[in-house]
Amino acid sequence: MTAMLLAQGLQKQFGAVSAVQSVNLEVQPGEVVGLLGPNGAGKTTTLRMLTGVLAPTAGQVTVRGWDVRAQPLAAKRCIGFLSGDTQLYQRLTPREVLRYFGRLYGMTETSLSPRIAELISDLEMRSFADRPCRTLSSGQKQRANIARALLHRPEVLMLDEPTAALDVVSGQFIHEAILRERAAGRAILFSTHFMSEAERLCDRIYLLHEGRIADHGTLTELLTRSGCNNLTDAFLHHARAAKSPAISAA
Repeated sequence: MTAMLLAQGLQKQFGAVSAVQSVNLEVQPGEVVGLLGPNGAGKTTTLRMLTGVLAPTAGQVTVRGWDVRAQPLAAKRCIGFLSGDTQLYQRLTPREVLRYFGRLYGMTETSLSPRIAELISDLEMRSFADRPCRTLSSGQKQRANIARALLHRPEVLMLDEPTAALDVVSGQFIHEAILRERAAGRAILFSTHFMSEAERLCDRIYLLHEGRIADHGTLTELLTRSGCNNLTDAFLHHARAAKSPAISAA
C-alpha cells in the first residue's frame, strides 16, 4: 500500500539549533498515527514542515505522491491541518467561518451547505453554530476548528495537539471525529503529549525526543522493545537511554 503521507530525512535547523533531525515517517490510508513527545521535542516544527508551512533544511515530504515543496498547491489540496495556534474570525459564527473556507477550497454551493450541516451535526455544534466565535468556549472553538479542517474531506489530516487545554467532554468530541475519519479511510497524523490519548486512538506511534525519532511501531511493539507496561514508561525509557552516553562521558 502506498503511503498517503511520507517524510524522508526531514531536518530543520534554526541557526545552531537542530530542532528536527533525520525524521522518517509515513501514514497509510485508514490509519491514525501519533507523534508523541514532550513540549519542545519538535512536534510542531515537524508538522509545519509536513504541511508545507515551514521549509525543511533537508529532506522530502510527499502527500498522496505530491512533493510538498515542488508541487505545493496539489499537495495542500489533500491536507486538512489544525495547528496549535489556529484562530477563528471572532466576528463570524462557526457556520459563516465554514462557508468562507468552503468557498476558498472551491466547493460548490450544492456541496457546501449539506457538508456544513453534516459537520455541525457530527460535532454537536447546533447550539453555538450561529453565535459569534468570540463568545464561544475553548472547547466550542476547537470543535469549529476541527470542522474547518475536515470541511473539504481531505485525504490527509494533520492535527497539532487537538485536545490540549480541553475538558474531557470536549476532548471526546475530537476523539470521535478522528475515529470517524479513520473509518472513512483518511490518513491521520496527530501530535500529543498525552500518552493515554495515543494508547486509545493510534494504530502506530512515533516517539519524538529532542528532534529525533526514538522509536516507532504499534503500542505492543513499543512496549515489548522497551520492556515497559505502559507508553509513559516506554517513552521515559528512551529518554533516559538518549541521555546515558552524555552521563557516562561526564
